[in-house]
Amino acid sequence: MSVAAYRQSMRDTVSPRQLEHRVFSQVTAELEVCTRQPDAFATIRAVDRNRRLWGALVTDLAQPDNLLPDALKAGLISLGLWVNRYSSEVLTEGRPLNPLIEVNRTVMQGLGSAPAGAA
Repeated sequence: MSVAAYRQSMRDTVSPRQLEHRVFSQVTAELEVCTRQPDAFATIRAVDRNRRLWGALVTDLAQPDNLLPDALKAGLISLGLWVNRYSSEVLTEGRPLNPLIEVNRTVMQGLGSAPAGAA
């Protein structure tokens, strides 16, 4: 099976929420490894990947066609801005990774729950 066919198969069988959950899970796992096995380069990569994930999320939330409720969008955008600031502190001041991990876990819990109105 080609990579393109595999990707199409994933798009056909995985909901956007499941895909977002999977990406958050992968990024969070990278951050968790860095807490157990400190390595400066791995930490930089993991924090950068987390920051890019949140940047993409914030960009999507800011789009006029995003259908999430405004209050939820505002809260997630605010959280994304905090992630960006705190990530800088992790890299420049050696702040712990645990707050980033906890925020991601909380988002993953929300993504794992059934959407409003779902049976």
